Amino acid sequence: MFNYIPIQWLFLFYLYSFAGWCWETLYVSILEKRFVNRGFMRGPFLPLYGTCGIMMLIVSRPYYDNILLLYIAGCIGATAIELFTGVLMEVLFKVRYWTYSHKKFNFKGYICLESSLFWGVPTVVFTHYLQLPIEKMMMMIPYRILSVATILLTAYISFDFAVAFRTAIELRDVLIYMDKAKTEMEKMQKRLEVLIQTKSEEVKEGIGNRIDVLTSTLDKTFSAAKEKISLNPSAYVNEVRDEIFELYTKYRIITERFTPKPVKSFFEWYKNRTLLDTNMESEEYKASLEELKERASQSKGKK
Repeated sequence: MFNYIPIQWLFLFYLYSFAGWCWETLYVSILEKRFVNRGFMRGPFLPLYGTCGIMMLIVSRPYYDNILLLYIAGCIGATAIELFTGVLMEVLFKVRYWTYSHKKFNFKGYICLESSLFWGVPTVVFTHYLQLPIEKMMMMIPYRILSVATILLTAYISFDFAVAFRTAIELRDVLIYMDKAKTEMEKMQKRLEVLIQTKSEEVKEGIGNRIDVLTSTLDKTFSAAKEKISLNPSAYVNEVRDEIFELYTKYRIITERFTPKPVKSFFEWYKNRTLLDTNMESEEYKASLEELKERASQSKGKK
């Protein structure tokens, strides 16, 4: 039962990844009333579903004739894959591409009871009713054609995954730098307020007449900063954060100065589409992520 050669297993993995992407994207897009790409990659493939599809076939071998045990094995296997993938992606990229935090009986948003119980149903339906027609269709495809198609899909998906991984790492770095900038600006603002308050007390006590040239210069700097902060504190912090973000962007451009312009444009487009078309979120870097999404939206509006 379900004994395939490696090229067939790989073809099935891609087929399930595509079917899973279609289902997830259609379902979530209808709920959100906008297009939502549920995949980590830009292409129409969701490897999580491909992995679960292969898992269903493997666990069904010893339990194929026992529906209850097959159901339980499907629930446990898919839940384990979902938990491992969710934790790994957040550790690597600092964002989540899905969350069950709004569901009851969830575990840190990675998995939930409702989803786990659901996975057992498609395991039974898939292995008993869908896989056999799929297998028949696959066996009808000449081996050479199947091999060429699988190799081409492997090349495309590998490229898509590599670009998606690179983009996710860059977005992670930007989120970390933006968060550090925000923290530093808040610390700087507090220090300025303390220094200004201290200096004001010294003036009141009559010590201001003995301030030397250096202190006088610092006074002017602090006064200008205080005035700027008092007029619009959030704008001041945002302005400095923007400057740091721009410096980081310039640094990335300099390090890639030998990259052709079309390639740079492609990666910029890829990054913006990733921000706008996916439901990625981050509790730790929520504000910075929303700012990046806003920048991507503005960039899209200018074109």
